[in-house]
Amino acid sequence: MAGLHWRTVDVARRAGCSVQQVRNLERDGVLPPAARTASGYRVYGEIHLQSALAYRALAAGVGPVEAKKIVRAAHRFPATGVLALLDAAHARLDAERRELRQAQEAARKISAEPIEGVRPSDSMTVSELAAALGVRPSTLRHWDAEGLVVPGRAPARGARRYTPAQVRDARIVHQLRLAGYRIAPLRALMPELRRARRWDDVATALAAREAGIEARSRALLGAAAALSALLDAHMSGR
Repeated sequence: MAGLHWRTVDVARRAGCSVQQVRNLERDGVLPPAARTASGYRVYGEIHLQSALAYRALAAGVGPVEAKKIVRAAHRFPATGVLALLDAAHARLDAERRELRQAQEAARKISAEPIEGVRPSDSMTVSELAAALGVRPSTLRHWDAEGLVVPGRAPARGARRYTPAQVRDARIVHQLRLAGYRIAPLRALMPELRRARRWDDVATALAAREAGIEARSRALLGAAAALSALLDAHMSGR
């Protein structure tokens, strides 16, 4: 029992989580199994605290599922596995940043495009627009159902027909979705965009996404330090 002197509540307070979460993390293998006193109470040490701290830092950057996976890998030797997982997390964030920059530039250009001299023949069918965007027709139907891009209907058979303005909306939605923007925020944004036609609305939406990536990146930076402390704790056998 040398070096094991903390109760569950002690680890919870130091790690900033609940007692139940400490137990859950132990159950899930994020914390090594706790020792038990003669009366059956759990006893924890430095390695358990560092595991909980590393998990919490990682969860803010990569989400709880991936965070558990990384911390469990930190308990195995050699440390190559955990380092590879951490590198992959950084790579995903970098890819998101690149996609966001591309979406910002594309949406800016699309929003600025003039629509003049519109003719009925300029409209597009679902299959034509899907092919132009590189998405499935079912994706456009989903956007229609969610109120993101609602096309008109052809008089004869009621088939969907997208006007040039609606095609532009679809292109903007496509870029925002590629940048990781979720359906619910887009559902609120697109009616405003259709009314105002302001680039500022799209820019604000993308800026919110950028802020989220920034927060996760900072969390991952802190998580790297927490993981290093956990690996040090393993090395010292605490």
